[in-house]
Amino acid sequence: MSIEQLAETARAMVAPGKGIIAIDESTATIGKRFEGVGIANNEENRRAYRELLLTTPNLGDHISGAILYDETLRQSTRAGVPFTRVMAENGILPGIKVDKGTQPLAGFPGEVVTEGLDGLRARLEEYYKLGARFAKWRAVIHIGDDTPSGTCIEANSHALARYAALCQEQGLVPMVEPEVLMDGEHDIETSYEVHEVVLRALFDALYNSNVALEGTILKASMVLPGKSSGEAADVDEVAEATLMCLKSSVPAILPGIVFLSGGQSDEAATAHLDAMNRLGPNPWPLSFSYGRAMQSAALKLWSQDLVGNFARAQQTVHARARDNGLAAQGKWQG
Repeated sequence: MSIEQLAETARAMVAPGKGIIAIDESTATIGKRFEGVGIANNEENRRAYRELLLTTPNLGDHISGAILYDETLRQSTRAGVPFTRVMAENGILPGIKVDKGTQPLAGFPGEVVTEGLDGLRARLEEYYKLGARFAKWRAVIHIGDDTPSGTCIEANSHALARYAALCQEQGLVPMVEPEVLMDGEHDIETSYEVHEVVLRALFDALYNSNVALEGTILKASMVLPGKSSGEAADVDEVAEATLMCLKSSVPAILPGIVFLSGGQSDEAATAHLDAMNRLGPNPWPLSFSYGRAMQSAALKLWSQDLVGNFARAQQTVHARARDNGLAAQGKWQG
């Protein structure tokens, strides 16, 4: 696939008023979510839940793409229609999570590196044939007394860059996600500094791996004080700090940036995105790639009656998509 085609897909992912729904939880992670609301973690329940999300009426009005887990990419609706076909008919691009999760970084206690590069070329080739048009890889950065180390940042940036180059070789737009976790006692200034160092290292690594930035999407965390810091930052402070950090470290050629919700409440994630777009114009479209912040209300409602509440749960998914679509244009009313 040409760079022009990759760039076209990337631009479609951040089309005005549209964002990405992240439904790529692993079997273990979705099990924890299900357990929290009393749903058995079996393949049929996982399939039914993903069907609820992907067949939400008019979802394509506000959602440009969905990040899927390997199992979901291969599944179909109860009526036997492949999810990828349902998505295509609604103008929603199928994406796929391809990393294999984090492992301890040897020699650096408390730090992790994301694995999954072995055999990735063949997996990406298969995913493209199955209908995926973009992929996602998440790196995880912890802020602590002596962390993150330069080694941790470098190892994760290098892995993200190698993954991105392999994606583009196979015709998939890479979504690169260097998540700086909210966990910790750090203040917003420390969060800013770590985000800036991580993003600069990432784009340096992408450049050195000949990754075409015009066919790449950044999935970023917001600059927030640590959860245990006791510090409260207001909406505009978070928006201003995040924007300044991005402007100092992300090239303008990038087609767009989508944010992860990263443990924020549904409303906070939407409010922060809205504030950043009101502060524009910005060098790139700023949109969302939310998981929990798109699904938590729907999951809770569905769990109370898997059949009877199916349509009502879908209404909450659509409402969340609409609110975040408005926030991606700076038009959310709160």
